[in-house]
Amino acid sequence: MYVSQLSVFVENSSGRLYEVVDAIGKAGLNVHAMSIADTSDFGILRFIVDDPGRASEVLRGAGYVSSLTEVVAVPIEDRPGGLARVLRILSEAGVGIEYLYAFMSHGKGSAYVILRVGDNALTVRALGAHGIKAVGQDGLRDL
Repeated sequence: MYVSQLSVFVENSSGRLYEVVDAIGKAGLNVHAMSIADTSDFGILRFIVDDPGRASEVLRGAGYVSSLTEVVAVPIEDRPGGLARVLRILSEAGVGIEYLYAFMSHGKGSAYVILRVGDNALTVRALGAHGIKAVGQDGLRDL
């Protein structure tokens, strides 16, 4: 159970982030989570949106380079130590984490973490063995 993450290469200049987000919004797409990693010249903007394929088309049409990557979205307890529990499980299973970012949902006490890992299937199995169920693309609509 995976989620498609949209990655967009964005020039690091005034107004570029707005242009990307505005294009997504004007297409009627909802952003659930977002992260940006930048250098002095460009940034990599990572999105979790309700329709990643459509978002990719919209951004390519606007002249942006983008790609889709399968990542794992998992709930975490929104309390001290909630994220540490998930990371301990993954560490014990030998899962390597490339990067992660988190977001809150509409429900009280509901937080989620997006994980880019070396092995999605191992990640889902390890967490599932501890009662933590990954959220699929369709599950994002309910958050």
